[in-house]
Amino acid sequence: ISDQKPLGCWSVKHGQILTCPVVCNFETHEYIAVHDDKVLRIWKNEDINLDKAFKATLSADVYRIHSLPHGGALVLFRAGAARTLDELLEAPQQEIESLLSGEAIRWSEAFMEGQQPVLIFTTEKDGDFFVYVQKPKLSSLHRYKLEQQESAKPLCFTAHITNQTVTLLCLYSNDSVYQVLIPLQHDAEEEQEEEEEILSKSLLLKLSVSGAVLKGTSLVVLDKDHVAVLGSLAAPGKEPRECLTIWNTKFQTLQTSKELPLGTSGQLWCYEEKFFLIHGKVLTVILYKCETSSLAAAVGKLKDSQTPDVSLFLNWNTLEDEELVVSFQSQEPVALKAESRMSLRSRRSTVAEGQPQTFSVGQLLLNLKAASNYVLEMELKKLLAKAPTPDLQATIGCVVTALTDRCKRSPKYYPQNFLQQIVETHDLSYSLCPDLMAVALEKKDMPLLQMCLERFPDIPEEVIYTCLKAFLSLSEADLQTLDVNVDSVICYIDVEMDDKEVKTEIVENGFSAEMDQDMCESKMPKGSHFGSHGESCPVGLQKAALLNAVLHSAYTETFLLPHLKNLPAQQAILFLRYLYYLYVKCSEKVNTTLPGIHSPTMNQIMDWMCLLLDAQFTVMVMLPEAKELLSSLHKFVRAQLRFYSELNKIEGSLQELQRLNHLRESQTYSIEVLEII
Repeated sequence: ISDQKPLGCWSVKHGQILTCPVVCNFETHEYIAVHDDKVLRIWKNEDINLDKAFKATLSADVYRIHSLPHGGALVLFRAGAARTLDELLEAPQQEIESLLSGEAIRWSEAFMEGQQPVLIFTTEKDGDFFVYVQKPKLSSLHRYKLEQQESAKPLCFTAHITNQTVTLLCLYSNDSVYQVLIPLQHDAEEEQEEEEEILSKSLLLKLSVSGAVLKGTSLVVLDKDHVAVLGSLAAPGKEPRECLTIWNTKFQTLQTSKELPLGTSGQLWCYEEKFFLIHGKVLTVILYKCETSSLAAAVGKLKDSQTPDVSLFLNWNTLEDEELVVSFQSQEPVALKAESRMSLRSRRSTVAEGQPQTFSVGQLLLNLKAASNYVLEMELKKLLAKAPTPDLQATIGCVVTALTDRCKRSPKYYPQNFLQQIVETHDLSYSLCPDLMAVALEKKDMPLLQMCLERFPDIPEEVIYTCLKAFLSLSEADLQTLDVNVDSVICYIDVEMDDKEVKTEIVENGFSAEMDQDMCESKMPKGSHFGSHGESCPVGLQKAALLNAVLHSAYTETFLLPHLKNLPAQQAILFLRYLYYLYVKCSEKVNTTLPGIHSPTMNQIMDWMCLLLDAQFTVMVMLPEAKELLSSLHKFVRAQLRFYSELNKIEGSLQELQRLNHLRESQTYSIEVLEII
């Protein structure tokens, strides 16, 4: 998410419009979408063309699709009726009854109560709001009217089910959250009562602190005692600012807040202890953890405030500009563990009564800010050794960030061995320590960059390109002094003492250079030669290992291509020569697989070769020194195409021969002559 790597993308045809959010069916691992109100589409992750996906046209307009774990998918129509997805697929054109009379659905959600799915939705008509509780599988529907509130109306809803009771929370325009309790009725089919039941509501939370009022736009439930509200904080005499806030409904206190200066869309989602919201142009993901609510924690939070008014809105980035967070209270009920850059934070462990207070990771790093380099490393090693398992990732991220921050403040300080040890022994990602590779590039720590490229799954394309450019610009003499891991190349590049490749006789993949005259005539540019027995590697052992690490990195072509266009011409030619060398090496093997650890695959080689040619084709065509390289590459590919074309011609005969071998009796001796036409 933080590095914008799309894993899949599907689009409808021009003129078609997706009319409700797409959901994933937990049971079948399929995506379900509706376009143009009535057209249902279902497809899987491996499907490429949405137009070829399953299509069913329904008889009524769809409002929402809800997917439930172990409960399948429910389809809610704008007319108020609901069907399971399986029922609709059996008869897509079945008649859908209309349950609403001039009412418009404003919100809906689905839950599992035991083995039965429960659908709850609210509607509005002429300023009145209604609540519907429906059990589609039992054909049960109950309608309630929401008690009116003078000079205020509901802005958004959220709900949860506990002990056969629906708890509906309503965020009103008077900056208050109200609670409505609705008992679940178990009668299978009950006709609606003549008298409309009116639901009374109770004030749950007032969104104000010492004169500052939160104008909420979105509300989600975290647990029985905590809610999160996204909105604009308006303090007297100050400009309103958008914030994400967490409130304790049990003790009516604001627990913590995060200011969002770039603005939001007003929407907040919560799923599996993660917040999702749009901050500026970025999808922000925030991990949270709710602890048991206690009066001591709530009062302690208020007690520790430095000023009496809006200081409750705590600044999560308390260590100046660093991406580290101090856990403010040892009994803090809600500890936030991540922000938009996915730099995970650790929450503070609870301090037992009567025991000495233990520091949180953030406080420890703050205390070590002025410590000597030796003390810093020793304390961080102790921290890693005793880190609890749930917080291990967060702790490692904080440790690496502390080290890189020290490197930026003290240019002479660089704990190379410690950093390499952390990357090698822990499961890290680029998002956990975004400054690590930048510091390694500045210090020209190629072995560490190699480790990161091989291990990090989420490196931005710009950083991949910067590493590639740095590797190609290094001289072979400089690389000789570096301790680069050559496991990915040592098995297929043999080097003599004078750094020249040992020529070994190789049987090529189904053909030899003698098969094709073009192959004999093709020559590589100066510095390398292609012959019938192999070719010289255009780079040394260490540089080849570093380039293999780049080939191993995950990337998105759309984001990498613009950067590759800026690669200097000579470096682009050198890289293409190395890719051509790997291509030939792969083709020599029957299974087209190179030996070794983290060795590039044929697909990786071909993808990078095509990507480089797309980015640098004009330059390659114009440069004289690239002409022979392109010619050799063209002839080699043409020879392979001829060979595989010949194989395709006899594929049917070979399959027939295999079939005959299965039919032949094992005890019968015979000599057969098969003519391949």
